[in-house]
Amino acid sequence: MPNLQRFLHGLGRWCVLLAIAGLSLQLYFGITIASLALWQPLSTTFQRTAIWENLREARAITWRHTPVPSDRIADTVRQAVVASEDNLFFSHQGVDWSAIERAWERNAQSERILGGSTITQQLAKNLFLSSERSMLRKGQELVLAWMLEAALSKERILGLYLNQVEWGDGIYGIEAAAQHYFNTNAARLSIAQAARLAVMLPQPRNLGTNPYSSYMNQRTSIITRRMGSVDLP
Repeated sequence: MPNLQRFLHGLGRWCVLLAIAGLSLQLYFGITIASLALWQPLSTTFQRTAIWENLREARAITWRHTPVPSDRIADTVRQAVVASEDNLFFSHQGVDWSAIERAWERNAQSERILGGSTITQQLAKNLFLSSERSMLRKGQELVLAWMLEAALSKERILGLYLNQVEWGDGIYGIEAAAQHYFNTNAARLSIAQAARLAVMLPQPRNLGTNPYSSYMNQRTSIITRRMGSVDLP
């Protein structure tokens, strides 16, 4: 009996310590997210992981990343990305539960946790999380998405996303993407150019290698038509 009591006591202490550590981590996330209203991150967890992978594999990749203020990003980009990635972005609270349910049903047989992520969730993952696919990481992603929506405006969330998201091997942010693919800047991207960049987002390293493939052309036409239905605040 004494041994059982010592075991339960030790287990209780570990549970308390884990709870404190978990709450401390959430507090860190919350403070960091609140501060994003005032500054643009120089890099994200996703980007640093990509750099480490390139170093480990001895791949010579040129790093391109130039964050720009929101007023230097064309509205065509906002419309194209929302139309392509998250058409309910301006109406949901960070999570599109119907999209998650559809993705869950679609992936149930393959035992994956994929799809259904909003722009806010994608930003949360890029800023703070690894590429690991698990229920625990997905749960943390949902919490971070809620924090982002609570602390920042939709315009700020979208601006952060556009400045940090990957657009090809070593290409991060809309300014670097505009320069790399079209030799222009983010403020001057046309409707067609913005739509083509938006189509790349699900698989930027693959689709970016051939931005004028038949698939890219077809999807670009679809996104171009959808852009007219996106009303920016």
